[in-house]
Amino acid sequence: MSVVQFMVSLDLTVVNVGLPEIGSGLGFGEVGLTWVIHAYALAFGGLLLLGGKIADRYGHRRVMLLGLVLFGLASLVGGLAQSPGQLVAARAAQGIGAAALAPAALALLASTFPGGKERVKAFGLWSAMNASGGAVGVLVGGLLTQYAGWQWVMYINLPMAAFALALAWRGIAQDPPAARRGRPDVLGAVLGAAGTALLVFGVVRTDQHPWTSDTTLITLTAAVALLAAFIQVERTTKRDPLIRLGLFTKRSVVGANLYMLLFGGAMASALYFVSLYLQRVLGGSPARTGAEFLPFMLGVVVGSTLAVKFGYKFAPRSMLITGGTLSALGFAWFGLIRSDGSFLVDVLGPSVVTSVGIGMCLAPAVSIATGGVAPHEAGVASGMLNSTRQIGASLGLAALGTVAHDRSGDAATPGALADGYALGMMVGAVIMAAAAAVAIFVLPRPGRDTAGEARSTR
Repeated sequence: MSVVQFMVSLDLTVVNVGLPEIGSGLGFGEVGLTWVIHAYALAFGGLLLLGGKIADRYGHRRVMLLGLVLFGLASLVGGLAQSPGQLVAARAAQGIGAAALAPAALALLASTFPGGKERVKAFGLWSAMNASGGAVGVLVGGLLTQYAGWQWVMYINLPMAAFALALAWRGIAQDPPAARRGRPDVLGAVLGAAGTALLVFGVVRTDQHPWTSDTTLITLTAAVALLAAFIQVERTTKRDPLIRLGLFTKRSVVGANLYMLLFGGAMASALYFVSLYLQRVLGGSPARTGAEFLPFMLGVVVGSTLAVKFGYKFAPRSMLITGGTLSALGFAWFGLIRSDGSFLVDVLGPSVVTSVGIGMCLAPAVSIATGGVAPHEAGVASGMLNSTRQIGASLGLAALGTVAHDRSGDAATPGALADGYALGMMVGAVIMAAAAAVAIFVLPRPGRDTAGEARSTR
């Protein structure tokens, strides 16, 4: 399950560094090239809730195995692509596979380790693989693009998918017989997937259509209308709903998802801005940029280890407050980057502080969001958390990218770019401080609201 999550997280960033080579190799236009990223994000973010529901209905192990097969085949097709359309289609298929994989794996983790020290250990390992996957993606993407060719940013998934498939086939017990839960909520599934995908689409397109443009406003309005219709259908349907709205009466579920929304936006912007700063301001090559992300990756592992060590003594809420505050301080330190800076002075220190904080956050947030959820809803709860994080990443990148561009303007000088990236990271610090505030004021204190939460699961 950790290998699965590492692969999914890696694929969110491994392609980024190789985009220039992909564009020249397949003849992408400047606008069309962004769809190599958007196609994956749209399919992944838009279908996570549905993937979680399908896993709950038809079996977590079964859906995870099918998702692994689809993900591996799509990666092979992507590496063999001879045209922009083929690669974009393969990336969309990867996103569909990931939307099945991620919630099914997380639901299996939550149900296999329902509580105690083993749960803390399991989620600590999962979170280390999850967060480090994004950082390793930058490293691997740079090395593969420079020394093996861009196709290998797709082929790299094949051995991981095969390895995970073998482990899951032998190491995960067969799914129990599926319980009859009524007819599936097809209309709710369509509305939920369409609304989420359209929301992500409207946000990621703000790099070409500003927030106040008619295109963006119409798209986001349509997304809100679809999601409002989805909520109404879920309230009134006689079928098995895609998501039971009673889950939102649990402060733990609401708080963890709000935390993850903010966390996703801040973390995605960190990887994005630091990568651009290292290459466009400090002049590093793709391979060197990837190597300079190693301290970030190691910091995530250290933070995840600390989350396990202190998870035996302190409540997950306390870990989220500490990790969020530490990450906010790291972002603020990143906000001091200069055009005449260096990796050792401007990047290494804040990378370590930020990544340790990030590593401390993931496992407790997931544990809170899935704790106390009935087994037949674990996939939906997991899909919702993954969807929230993906939407947060899209919103964060779009919003902070706009902030950075407004500060730097159309100038491409190192000074202007550094100023823009620094402001973006400062806003990221505010976002992580807000996440810590959510943990303080929204998440229930240990021992509180247990009666209400118990009632909400019935």
